[in-house]
Amino acid sequence: MDDKTLVAYGTKYGATAEIAEKIGDVLRHSGLTVDVMPVSRVGDLAPYGSVVLGSALYIGKWRKDAAQFLRDNAEALAQKPVWIFSSGPTEDGDPVELLKGERVPKTLQEVVDSIHPHDTAVFGGYNNAEKMSGLDKWMIKKVGHSMGDFRNWDAITAWASSVAGQIRPAV
Repeated sequence: MDDKTLVAYGTKYGATAEIAEKIGDVLRHSGLTVDVMPVSRVGDLAPYGSVVLGSALYIGKWRKDAAQFLRDNAEALAQKPVWIFSSGPTEDGDPVELLKGERVPKTLQEVVDSIHPHDTAVFGGYNNAEKMSGLDKWMIKKVGHSMGDFRNWDAITAWASSVAGQIRPAV
């Protein structure tokens, strides 16, 4: 098994891609070999010894491409160390509390449980009005969420450092 780590993600406007890139940077800084890419570009999982998989949340659901990737690759992912993250709550406060304790969407809980990830994390999201469609802006206003960047880079970095330590424990 290769020692390469895959950081794969589903995103709509790029905020989750930025989180994935940060995770990849932290893992690389820890001495790991890392590929960071959208789930749509991932082919074979065989070259990877570990996987970090994440998606943006929209209306409490993962992006379709990320959810499908998770389902399609559940068996292969169950054979590797896996970490899962979601990004999305766009309000002040603890992202897990804002999601009422849900770390993954209910529709994916069974498949996530079958994979037995080492950890699941939820990070705040980013509603960038300059990139969003009019419909998305309307929906965010309708549900009472806020525009802005709610990503906590210190929390993301700390989580990625923990992942790195689990992939390559200190000697």
